[in-house]
Amino acid sequence: MAMQPDAALERLKEGIRRFQTETYPQNKESYQTAASTPQKPHTLIITCADSRIDVETITGSQPGEIFASRNVGNMVPPYGEMMGGVSAVIEYAVDALKVKHAVVCGHMDCGAMKALKANDASLDALPTVKSWLKNAAAARSVAASADSAKGSDGISLPSLTEQNVLLQLTHLQTHPSVRGAMARGELTISGWVYDIGSGDVLIHNPDTDRFESTLTRDGEEAAA
Repeated sequence: MAMQPDAALERLKEGIRRFQTETYPQNKESYQTAASTPQKPHTLIITCADSRIDVETITGSQPGEIFASRNVGNMVPPYGEMMGGVSAVIEYAVDALKVKHAVVCGHMDCGAMKALKANDASLDALPTVKSWLKNAAAARSVAASADSAKGSDGISLPSLTEQNVLLQLTHLQTHPSVRGAMARGELTISGWVYDIGSGDVLIHNPDTDRFESTLTRDGEEAAA
């Protein structure tokens, strides 16, 4: 049975009370420090709005360490196109907060990538989403070509997910704040794919042009 609207609110309230009585007391000093000092996040993470993604938990980060932006499909519109929330977040994070690293993080089983892969009329009822996904159109073309070269029949979802991350990284570098900071050696960037089922994070290695597991070193499983 689907959760009713009132039940959803009650669950949120229950979670807040649990936070206030359990989580907050255990981390009181960290929260008080965060509230009394200006934020100084070291990293900007642009990820999907998917409710299964929690970047602070995945990265083991504390309050104030990550500046996060979430949207459908972890998109970064090229600078000058669709100027809005994502562009403002990037500019503020880089020029005002002086983050040292920026990440575009996609994930396995992404609904946006499934819709992009299907490329059918199912999105006609969601015109705003359909328009937003145009930011990933080139990724679909690249994934189709790459998979065809491998002899695959059609586009694989993992391939499309990876190509979308790389495309959004390219878009990210069209933003003047990012390009300037990178040119000054003040900012680095990376592309990730989070595997929800395994807990692994695959990070793109520009030298090999592959997304490599953070659970492995030199091809061997990292020590637990």
